[in-house]
Amino acid sequence: MFQLYNVLNMALTIYSYALIVYIFMSWFPGARESSFGVFLAKICEPYLEQFRKFIPPLGMIDFSPIVGIFVLYLARMGLLELFRMF
Repeated sequence: MFQLYNVLNMALTIYSYALIVYIFMSWFPGARESSFGVFLAKICEPYLEQFRKFIPPLGMIDFSPIVGIFVLYLARMGLLELFRMF
């Protein structure tokens, strides 16, 4: 059971880091058009689109990645509590 928790926790952590890298890539011109940027877009955009549906950008600032990372953090904490029960 502990092994499953470790795998899921690591997957959520890696995905959180992928989101952070994807966000920072928007600061550099042409970074999202690279092959790595396209790969990150394929795995990050479907998740972020769920939050963009109800959190519109304010000016040039998009808060959906912040909310997405926070939701992943809550999922990790919920996962920890779930596995503590067993």
